[in-house]
Amino acid sequence: MFNEMYDDDGSIRPAYTYIAKWLDETGFELLGQRSEDAEALFRRIGITFAVYGEGGDPERLIPFDLVPRVFSASEWRRMSRGIEQRARALNAFLYDVYHRGEIIRAGIVPEALVYQNEAFLPEMIGIEPPGRVYSHIVGIDIVRTGPDAFLVLEDNCRTPSGVSYMLENREIMMRMFPELFSTGAVQQVDDYPEQLRATLEEVAPPACKGTPKIVLLTPGSLNSAYYEHSYLADLMGIELVEAQDLCVDEGRVWMRTTRGPKTVDVIYRRIDDDFIDPLTFRPESLLGVPGLFDVYRAGGVTLCSAPGAGVADDKAIYMYVPQMIRFYLGERPILQNVPTWQCSNPQERQYVLDNIEDLVVKEVHGSGGYGMLIGPKATKDECQTFAKKIEAGPSAYIAQPTLELSAAPTLAGNSLGARHVDFRPFCLVGRRVRLSAGGLTRVALKEGSLVVNSSQGGGVKDTWVLME
Repeated sequence: MFNEMYDDDGSIRPAYTYIAKWLDETGFELLGQRSEDAEALFRRIGITFAVYGEGGDPERLIPFDLVPRVFSASEWRRMSRGIEQRARALNAFLYDVYHRGEIIRAGIVPEALVYQNEAFLPEMIGIEPPGRVYSHIVGIDIVRTGPDAFLVLEDNCRTPSGVSYMLENREIMMRMFPELFSTGAVQQVDDYPEQLRATLEEVAPPACKGTPKIVLLTPGSLNSAYYEHSYLADLMGIELVEAQDLCVDEGRVWMRTTRGPKTVDVIYRRIDDDFIDPLTFRPESLLGVPGLFDVYRAGGVTLCSAPGAGVADDKAIYMYVPQMIRFYLGERPILQNVPTWQCSNPQERQYVLDNIEDLVVKEVHGSGGYGMLIGPKATKDECQTFAKKIEAGPSAYIAQPTLELSAAPTLAGNSLGARHVDFRPFCLVGRRVRLSAGGLTRVALKEGSLVVNSSQGGGVKDTWVLME
């Protein structure tokens, strides 16, 4: 296991020198007090998430660990180039599959994986989104397995969540320990809302005249990410709206206000494709705006991200992203994929079934740590049950090796423990590509656990990117 703070001989890695000194000077007693203070702040601010299907009050805090995760400037340079490269390739793939399908004609990506994918929307065929951008916020989940080994675990091209924690984690750390940031050694992340707004303005539709009017469309206060919706809208200085606040008339989208209707140019939507327009998609949807998709198709409004973008973050499509980079960009992939077996392939399926106790098996459309099996942590019965699921519906599953994820220093009572982490940066794609120097580090707070998802008991950390 790669320890991000300590070298094999027990010495402190250069990126963590400042953190080690701070931990030594602060002491675990004060850190424990500050941890409680941070929890109280999160609770007072109202930063919670919902776990559906549980009894009682489903609202809960995501545990926050005070010890930052640190990347050196050189580590970030390489990672950021790989993230931006991947985001460009994914958008090129989306444009291609909704137009000529050249990558399918070339025999690189199987036709069935695209056109039979439940996230593929035939209604999007031939539509020209502004700037040819489909996924405007791309969340690339990255794991580390060694000093220079950064691997992409999965791509999120629809509405990757968690950016509010990236921002609030930094805000809390600056409140608790302002001296840590006094030297200016840590790059900022608080420019993200400004960068997001600039990205959304860049993709205004042809019908827009003047400064684009942007709104954030939320399903409402019962949604698990509602805090993030309201938080981002506030930071960007845009309206937070629900379906009943919008209507369609004369080929435009209008927002109802106390001063009469106002045109809307760009909708940063945080609702799923199926629900955005009951006239085009799910007719029983109360979360969408009737006629919205027709306006989008005609260039009267921009939806961010575009409907149908989810076909690019399918876990089976993920296997082909390195080939996409070569095909569309003519470049070598900077970040590598985790080795992956596709259970729809008979030979690969047999390998998975024969070695299921050593592998991580995932549902192609699963998320949040659900619908997966971690073979080394599972019982024999659990492995056998999952094997039957694979045999019954092989195309619904992929498998990957059980990676030895890197571990970052984490508070464990009155000591420091090593806990597994992953990382989600948020790459913004408009007329240009933008990337704030940081992201969301998720940490598995249980010793030895590889599951970092908040719904499964994981926590979060502030993520530092150091200056040169």
